[in-house]
Amino acid sequence: MSLARIVDWLDERLGIRRDIERALRRTVPAHALGAPYCLGGIAFLAFVVEVLTGIALARYYQPNAAMAYESVRLISYQVPLGSLVRGLHYWAGNVMIAAVLLHMLRVYLAGAYRRPRELNWVVGVLLLLATLTFGFSGYALRWDAATYGATSIVVLAPASLPLGGEWLMRVFLGDVVITGETLTRLYFLHVFLLPAVATLLMLLHFLIVRRQGITGGM
Repeated sequence: MSLARIVDWLDERLGIRRDIERALRRTVPAHALGAPYCLGGIAFLAFVVEVLTGIALARYYQPNAAMAYESVRLISYQVPLGSLVRGLHYWAGNVMIAAVLLHMLRVYLAGAYRRPRELNWVVGVLLLLATLTFGFSGYALRWDAATYGATSIVVLAPASLPLGGEWLMRVFLGDVVITGETLTRLYFLHVFLLPAVATLLMLLHFLIVRRQGITGGM
């Protein structure tokens, strides 16, 4: 069976072409064409760049304490275009964090967190937390002296929580101190868990925006 026939078969049952045509023909309010309303899209594009460059970097990165730093040096100085890909990954991460923060600020100033958009505001806050965790976990994967110190401060902080603090610390560390297991867990968080969670949250975010529409101007 050819690909075209498969697409036709799915379209007959799911109405894929009709939904695509509706999406392409959907009008956007004039006020939503301004720069502040592009921040969410910029964050999404930065996320796409992060995924693509992250896949390339994962081919050479070694998520173990003995080889992590050397694998980063290998990417930066020996792998063809490795420094460029790593730079794109680094700067796209910074752009993503800045865009999400500014997007949340615009939503707050516009009052778009009020009823009936409370759920989307909660989803946005979760996306912000995921984005910040992306930044921290990605920074820690270098596993040099500077990132080790920063990781110590951030990861050991939950231990001070009155309820579940020690359990949460062990979830991150895999022990009561920072070890190679900590790096492995941060790698799993950064490469597998966070992308999956962020993708689901973005799909929900887009679905709610499509259902409720874009809010009025600031």
